[in-house]
Order: sequence, then C-alpha cells, then structure tokens
Amino acid sequence: MRMVLTGRESLIRLIGKRRRFLPNRHTILSDPNPNPNPNPNPIQAVEEPPQSDNNDDVQCPVCGRSLPGDNDHINSHLDACLSQPKPTTPSTKRKFSQRTLLQLNFTLSNSKPKFQNLTHDSNNSPVPLPQNDESEKEEEEEVPENHEAEFDSTIAATSLSSSSVNNDVPDDSKPEDVLGATFETFIVGRKYADNPEEMCAGAAISFLRDPQNVKDPNAIKVVSADSVCGKSLGFLPRELAQYLSPLIDNYGFGFQIMCRRTSDGESKYANETFKCLWKNAQRVVEFASRNPPSSVKYQLNFGLMLHEVLRNNIHLLTEDEKTYMESFTLLSNDSQRLFIRLYTRKGPWFRMSNISYPEIVDTQKAVKGLAEKEYIHSIEDANKLCESDLNDILNILSVCELREIWCILLKKSGVHGMKKQHLISSILSTDNSVPWPQLSTMILDRTGSCIRISSKAESLMWRTERLFFLNGEQDLSSFLLVDMGKIKYPAYNCIISEPIFSNRNNLLSYEEAIEVAQITDEALDANKIDVVLRCINIAESCVSTDFPIQCSTSESVSSIRHVFTSSWVYSKVVTVGISFLEREHRYIDAINLLQWLLNVFTCDVRRGYWTLRLSVDLEHLGYIDESLQVAENGLLDPWIRAGSRMALQRRVLRLGKPPRRWKVPSFSRSALRKIPEVFVQGRPLNSELGEKNRYYNEAGKQCGVEEIALHYYAGDGGGWQGVHAESGIWLTIFGLLMWDVIYADVPNVFYTRFQNAPLDFGTDDFYTARKSSIESHLQQIRDGMAEEFLIKSWETHIGTACRGVNWGCHSLDELRAVVSCVGGTCLASLCKLLAQDYRSWSSGMPDLLLWRFHGEYSGEAKLVEVKGPRDRLSEQQRAWLLLLLDYGFTIEVCKVKPL
Repeated sequence: MRMVLTGRESLIRLIGKRRRFLPNRHTILSDPNPNPNPNPNPIQAVEEPPQSDNNDDVQCPVCGRSLPGDNDHINSHLDACLSQPKPTTPSTKRKFSQRTLLQLNFTLSNSKPKFQNLTHDSNNSPVPLPQNDESEKEEEEEVPENHEAEFDSTIAATSLSSSSVNNDVPDDSKPEDVLGATFETFIVGRKYADNPEEMCAGAAISFLRDPQNVKDPNAIKVVSADSVCGKSLGFLPRELAQYLSPLIDNYGFGFQIMCRRTSDGESKYANETFKCLWKNAQRVVEFASRNPPSSVKYQLNFGLMLHEVLRNNIHLLTEDEKTYMESFTLLSNDSQRLFIRLYTRKGPWFRMSNISYPEIVDTQKAVKGLAEKEYIHSIEDANKLCESDLNDILNILSVCELREIWCILLKKSGVHGMKKQHLISSILSTDNSVPWPQLSTMILDRTGSCIRISSKAESLMWRTERLFFLNGEQDLSSFLLVDMGKIKYPAYNCIISEPIFSNRNNLLSYEEAIEVAQITDEALDANKIDVVLRCINIAESCVSTDFPIQCSTSESVSSIRHVFTSSWVYSKVVTVGISFLEREHRYIDAINLLQWLLNVFTCDVRRGYWTLRLSVDLEHLGYIDESLQVAENGLLDPWIRAGSRMALQRRVLRLGKPPRRWKVPSFSRSALRKIPEVFVQGRPLNSELGEKNRYYNEAGKQCGVEEIALHYYAGDGGGWQGVHAESGIWLTIFGLLMWDVIYADVPNVFYTRFQNAPLDFGTDDFYTARKSSIESHLQQIRDGMAEEFLIKSWETHIGTACRGVNWGCHSLDELRAVVSCVGGTCLASLCKLLAQDYRSWSSGMPDLLLWRFHGEYSGEAKLVEVKGPRDRLSEQQRAWLLLLLDYGFTIEVCKVKPL
C-alpha cells in the first residue's frame, strides 16, 4: 500500500513515469558529501550510420531480399516469390506479444476523415494544395476501418488489358517497352475478412473489383490466391481504389507482376481522363509512402518530437548528444519502430522470441541496426549476463520456468503454491550458494536472446520527452490521444523569447533533482527509512547557496522558470520528508527542516502549510509560546492565504488566551463569525467511525448526505434545483467565462502545443501579466455579459482541454441557469479571486450549488456545505464560506442527523 503523505501526490506527478535507469543513482546513494553542482553526465559519441552506395535498391516485401530498383527485376522476383507454395509448418503454441497503447488502432465511428488532393513541389514531395476561395471543396469520405494488423502489399501495375497478360514470360524475354509502376500500399478492413488471422508474409493474393459494395462502389477486394474459393482478405485503401477502379472498369487496366503493352497502347491510353486518373493514383501511393497509416503514426510523432527538441534546445546538448539523436533518423524504419515500441514498454529486458509487431518486417535486422548504433544492448551468451541484471532478467521468465530453476537450485519439488515474486526472491537468496556461470546458463537457456534499451538511449530519450512536454505526466501517448480525437488542445500562439532552461548546467541539476525525487518515492514504497532520510539530507544540501528566491513581479517568466529549477524539486522532496518525519514522531527534525524551508523560500504559496506545520509541531513538543509566536508572525506574511491563514487565526485565538495574550486580535470577530445552519434528518445505513456516512433516501436506495440534502432543498427546503459539484462547476464556469483571457497572447507562457493552460496559470503572475484585460473582462461580466461569454465559449470550444473545465459533468442549460441566478457582481468577484490566486482557492468550495428562478429572467442562488453527524468544517471550507459571505453570496451549512 502506498504511504499517504502530504505532498506525495504532487511529487509523483512531478516524477511522472519512473525511469528504468538513473545515471546518478549510485552517486546519490553512496557519496557522503553530495555535490550541489553535479558534473555533466557525458554521453559518448556514436558514429553516424554509413550511407548506402546504391540508393536505387529496394527491399522485397515478401522475402525481405534487397533487389535492384528497376521494374523488370522487381516484377520477375515478385512473380517467383508469390508463386511459391506456402510452406507447411507444424502447429506450435501461439505466442502473444505484449500489447501497448501504440499497437491499438482507434477509429472514430462518428468522424469522416478527409482525403486531400496533392500536388508536388520542386523537390517532388507531395504537399497539400493551398486552401483558398478558388480551391475546390474537399469531399468527405468514409474510409473502411483498418484492422489492427495491416499488411504491406506490393502491386506491380501497368496500363494494358488483362487479356494480354502473360505471367509465365521468362526473365530474358521480357519486352523492353514495358510501362509499369510499383505501388506499396496496405490491406485495410481486415476485421471484415473471412478469416482475419489467416494471413502471413509471402502469401499469394489477387485483386477483385467489388462494384456492389454498399459502402464504396469503387471497392477493390483482396482475395487469397491460394484458396480455391478465394477467401476475402480485405480491401485496398479507399483513397487508392477511387482512382484505380475507373482505370480497371473503363480501360481494362489490370494488376499483374508483368504485363505486355498492346500494339495500340500509346493511342489507347493517350486521352486526358486516363492520364489524370493514373497521375492521381500515383500521387495517392506517393502520399501514403510518406504518410504511413495509423499503425506507424507513432514513428512520425517520435520524429517530430526529436526534431522540435533539436531545433529549440540546441544550446542544452553537447555535440555528441546531437550527433547521437540525429543518427536515429538515419536508422531503418524497422529499427526506429522497434526502438519506440520497446521504449514505451515496461521492460527493461525483452525476450527476442516474444517481440513481434505487424508493421516491423524484419525484427532481427532491426535489432542489428539498433545494436550497431548503441541504442540497445543484447545478450545471447550467458557469459555476458551481469549479476546486476539478474532480478530484471528473472522477471521476464514465466512462473513455470522459474519453478524449474528453483527446483534445480534447491533440489526440491512442490512449489506450485509460490507466486512469481516469491520465486524470484527465493532464487536471488540462493545466488551466493550457486556458481554464477551455472545460474546464468540456466536462465539464458530458457529466455533465449534478450535485448534492452541502452542506458545512453534511455537517458537521452527521457530528456527529449521532458524538454518537449515540460512535465512528467505527458509522454508519447499524448500524440495518440490527439490523433484519435480523445483530446483536443486549445488554439494559442507560442511567443517564446526566453528558454525554460538558460544553460546546460541548470538542466543537469534539474535532472539530478528528479532522480533524487524518484529514489525518495521508491524508498517510501519499500519503506526504506534510511534511504528516505538520505534523500532528505541530499535535498537540503543541494539547494544553492545563493537562495532565497526573491519575488519578481517585473517578469512573469522568472516565476515560471523557478518551477524548473533543482531547488524547486528539492523543496518538494523535503516537504514530503517532513510529513514522513512527523509520521515517525521525529518532530525536532521536522521543525529544523520547516524553519530551513521558510528561511530559503521566501516567496512561495506553500509557506502557509509550512508555517502551520511548524506551529503544530512546536505544540507537540510542548513549546506553546513558540508555537503561538510562529502563528502570529505567519499572519503578517502576505504569502499565507486561504485556509492556512484561517487555520493560523484560529490557532492564535485558541493559544493566545490570557495570561499569554490579553489583547483580543482584530480578526477575532471575523474568524469566529457564525455561519447559518439547517438540520435535516435521514435514516442511517452505517455508523462506523472513520467511514463515509451512508443513508437511505425516500425510495429506499442507498445515498450520501449530499443526496439527502438535495432532496430536502428540492422539497421542504424551498423548491431549489441544484447539483453536488463542490469546486468543479465553479472552475468550469471560470474557464468558460475567462477563455479569451487565459489563452491570450502573452510571451513565454506557451511552449508546446500540448498545454491546457499557460505555464503561469495558478501563480500570482497570471493576474499581473494580464491585469488590464482581466479587469476589462470582469467589468463586462458585472454589466451582464456573463451568459453571452458562456454560450460563445461553449459553442466554440466544446470538448477542448482547458484546466478546470469538465465538459461532461454539466450541460449548457445548467451552466446558463447558474450564471443567470448568481448574478454578474458575484461572478466577477469569484473570477477575480481565481485569477489572482487559482492555486489557493481552487479547492474547498461548498458541496451544493442551488438555484431557483423568480419569473423568466431573474433568480437566486445558494451555496450549501453538507456535513454528517461527526463531520466538521475544514479550515479551507470555513475560509471559503466566510469569503463568499463577504462577496454577497447566500450560504449555509446543512447538517444531516440520523432519525
């Protein structure tokens, strides 16, 4: 079970996906005097892949052999390949390879992708036609759904009638006037095939026009030539079939390995219609070759990420690293795809026998290419297996294989009840009693050849992802979510004048801090107290001596960039460490760290939490006067806000009674204000301490206290409509009302196209940098424009990702009703508060939002916090309720009591 500590969820989000290889792990855990300014981690240069002397060679899609690029050789070779009988192989147990998100082909049932006409630039590469008023309107077509396993198919096509075809023409007797072209395309609609699984490389196939197809009259069916009944294998892509089918129907055009041209071929196919169709068909194939289908879309996305990082962060990379990253683009398609597949899998080790992907033609050749450029390491000989890799290698063995090794090592039997991890632990415990060569041989005999991504590639690609997305929560799957329409990011302009990391040393320090954070998180999972304490000490010692961080209101980028410093990461590690020390009742150590944080980070909204914990821990040790003094000093700190300020005020009132303090604080009346209360009765289901209260509603069904309260307010409580939404509905309303302000053109806040909010969102600089536009917008809301803003944002941006906006929880009608009943003045006050300090006030709002209309255009709203018999208001909730009272909202607390 994961240890619940304050700040840990935030630390986990910062770390993101745990890295398999931490280059500084040994140094971090062994160096008695950690260096606050780590030396750069050099990455050795790799040689560029040699350029091929013959760029005209092509690879046979059936057998994989390299062939001369002329049509005669290609066609004759394909004829021989496809005419060979399919080998019969003994049945073997089916092997399943690990599937990832990259392998799934998601298609939208309600979307119709557009196929765009293409033209050629001076370099003969297809580019989209310019979109202007004179261009023709593109037709929307429904493309047949692709099966997740798509197969390459090479078609030799020529312009002549099928009656003149002779597939048996010997190689040396082929006419010199053959006019043909070789197409590389894909078989789609595999899930509609007679037997979707029955297809393999080298199978002979034929093509059949299917004009009666209800979905596409231009359909060209792919059938098995080996089958007597011609089993359907799928279809040619619709974009290609729309041009090839008229050629077949109107000109007797056929698909063959080799075809003769008829004597009148020149005149027969000289008309403009034929030329246009033929030219479009060639363009379709050329476009498809440069834009592979969805099964390899991830390869294009990965290449885009590499290109962007190399272009925008060149100052952060050494020449060796740049050469190494650029060498990736020179790898073969199979090698690139295999690397990306392995990188996105858990690993770190993979059995070669289990690696199989439909879009990778030759896995062995792909592995060889990656190994030559040091992107992967392979093990084929037991002598090359290191003891440090033993645990990871054992994890790729099956339970049956582990049992075999366990029985051999311990000379016992009957281990059927042991789980996999117990078997691995038992084998590792016998490691010292068994010669290493014997153990490694037993393991490799069962795994066969194994590969893993090299530490060099792992480190650089992790850095690439971090520089591209600027967080640990997003990775390559973000591209896929966009491609399949699951996420749509808002439109904004990236105006970048300063990079996030100004120099390489800052980047390396930040990366090492992330490593310390990951080691801390792993140690908490394993309950390794000594490692946790060491990481806390490292974090404290590594914070730069030129701190504290000073407040900066002149440049918003300064506030943004400090989130990407090692000191910021270390402060999160120490915050989690303080919660850990408090759980261990080590209050003196926690107090020392809290005092250190408050002295170093002088401009941080977390100062409220740190000050409150310092006051509480001092009280735990019996230092009441010191605890009171800390609370009083905290109330003078402008960075202590919201619930933390309310909690400190209440501590001062509780601890500062006579004789310690005789003077009543000025805030006492405000902090102790009574909040209106109502009482509702319900029939309880459970009453165990620590469990959420459950009740029966009027229909006899189980429900929570919020549903009991909603039922009360809808009836005897005044005929209110309402929702149980807490902060969610208000953050949605804020995002919709302030959309244009949030995504306005502000420099150095948008760095990637995968952001759902500017980088300064939630900081003080968000309001400061946009003060004039925010105030102007808020005035329009006060003047009654809120509903218009709401409708415009909803209709224009529905479904687009925006921080805080939840499109699925509330309908437009509900939101319009809320906006109308709350009123412009209250809405403007709430929006201004969130614009100024979104982080402090984005949680803790009342449970229920109620509204009712008085006539057609006027109404009122009420906010209700619901509490069960043993519940009480948190300080954040109390702060919200009192603030909403000041803003003019109607609020109350509803207490549900058992019958």
